[in-house]
Amino acid sequence: MNDKSHQISPFLVFFLIVKIQVGVGVLGFQRIIIQSAGHDAWMAAIISGAVFSLGIWGMYNLLNRHDMDLIGIQKRLFGKWLGGLLNIIWILYWLMVGISVLRSYLEIVQSWVFPQINTWLVTSIFALLIYYVVLGGFRVVAGFCFLGISIPSYLILTFYFPLEFTHFRNLLPIWDHSLKDMALASKQMSYSYLGVSTLMMYYPLVKHRKSSQKWAQLGNLTSVFLYLCLTILTIGYYSEGQISRYIWATLSFWGIVQMPFVERFEYIGIATWVLVLVPSVCLYMWVSARGISQYFKMKQKTIYALLLILLVVMTNLIKGRGMINQFLDYISNLGLILEIPYVLFLVCLSTVMSNKKEDKK
Repeated sequence: MNDKSHQISPFLVFFLIVKIQVGVGVLGFQRIIIQSAGHDAWMAAIISGAVFSLGIWGMYNLLNRHDMDLIGIQKRLFGKWLGGLLNIIWILYWLMVGISVLRSYLEIVQSWVFPQINTWLVTSIFALLIYYVVLGGFRVVAGFCFLGISIPSYLILTFYFPLEFTHFRNLLPIWDHSLKDMALASKQMSYSYLGVSTLMMYYPLVKHRKSSQKWAQLGNLTSVFLYLCLTILTIGYYSEGQISRYIWATLSFWGIVQMPFVERFEYIGIATWVLVLVPSVCLYMWVSARGISQYFKMKQKTIYALLLILLVVMTNLIKGRGMINQFLDYISNLGLILEIPYVLFLVCLSTVMSNKKEDKK
């Protein structure tokens, strides 16, 4: 599986990182962090992005030392049983993040376009599309992620319209909130950056992988820049009182887009966002299936089918805004622990064990 015919070029890591970080969260992250940090919320986007940049450095430090994916690293560091338990936790985590992405998008469709939509039917259609993509292998998934960034990128131009009504003086005074408020906003911002840990599974399938870190860091920097610009635009366009009433602030921007041939541009934006959503879920499903395949001697088709059935069922069992928020909070808290402190712990543990082996020699 690691031969060159299954590997991707290093620059595609940039698109994989951006794709996994820029998802449904872009459409409504502003309200949550602005409620905590007010007009200083733009700093939270930078702080959280810097923390995940540190996490990417830790992942490459670990991956370059062992030259294998996370499943193999944890087996080597913790043994068969404890390593196996930790691997199961990671697999379930990636699966749950994929479910949260799909469920959040369906909520947007129900709220803005089709309130009475049959979610079972829609999720089943998505599952068939995802199944078709992941069966093509990692190169197909990576190519789909590339398209999921390049095609919807035209939506960036739509943010020109609210600039006319934006008052950047709303950003003043700078640093008007406590460290506790900034820390809380940065923590809440972390959900938007989650997913970079998938790097630890497809790392062996990257050509010249040890030199690909610059592309991963550039991808994270691009995501930070996008979230930073959207946060500043939101603070300048809305008052803090107004933003509390908008669950999907970015979608509200599309509501003011005026073109002679388009009446409701937000419908076009939501439809286009399918190209952003599906590649992310495909990558999460591929990563989860790769982890499972290393434990059970099952055909890849069977693993994908079981995972997608679970995806459809779980997505439809999560109902209501309150339940969705609870699920997202749980995933965000778990992801923040796994993708930053735990990865750095693995780096320290791996370094200590390597030094001990060298001392014995």
